[in-house]
Amino acid sequence: MRQRTQVVSMIRSILREFGHILPTGIEAVSAFARSHGTKDQLEMPEIADGILGVMCHQLLGLNARIDGLSKLIGQHAWLDANARRLMRMPGIGPITASAIVATIGDAHQFRTGRDLAAWLGLTPLNKSSGGKERLGRITKNGDRYIRKLLIIGMTSRALMARNKPEKADIWTAKMLAEKPFRLATVAMADKSARIIWAMLTKREEYRQPIA
Repeated sequence: MRQRTQVVSMIRSILREFGHILPTGIEAVSAFARSHGTKDQLEMPEIADGILGVMCHQLLGLNARIDGLSKLIGQHAWLDANARRLMRMPGIGPITASAIVATIGDAHQFRTGRDLAAWLGLTPLNKSSGGKERLGRITKNGDRYIRKLLIIGMTSRALMARNKPEKADIWTAKMLAEKPFRLATVAMADKSARIIWAMLTKREEYRQPIA
């Protein structure tokens, strides 16, 4: 994924150098890569267009490899009961479910759901001042990969709720109404980690939180 991001950035940079700006998103760059060479050459030096062609070819190859591996991961995830259970949670796909099951293993190693959230670095730090406890920023310790996947998943869930509020579940809508968007997605990831712990330790199916 990082390699693909770098190639996309290089393609954008070459195009921008000669005054060609693509819409945001990897799909726009991938669409350009598929069409490169099939239309009239862009207004740029031949050597620059040649380098651009190499980058486009590399991007298409990476896309094909990522798609193939994603399908394999999805097939493997459906074979595992715990992964199937986790994929029923909105914002959790095959890659995230597989990573959680493979990394955590036996969720009973964590005493509570909060312990799992803390291990992932999603639990806010406790700060005391004047006899009162306040929650600070998340610790960002623990497993960075799973934390990132959970936050990305909850960000997708929140964006869908924000763009189509009529289809948003009550819990997501409540989180977005009470917190700034970025804080809401992290809080949702924290809550999701605790739900995941309950689902894995108690073999429970997903139940939408109400608070």
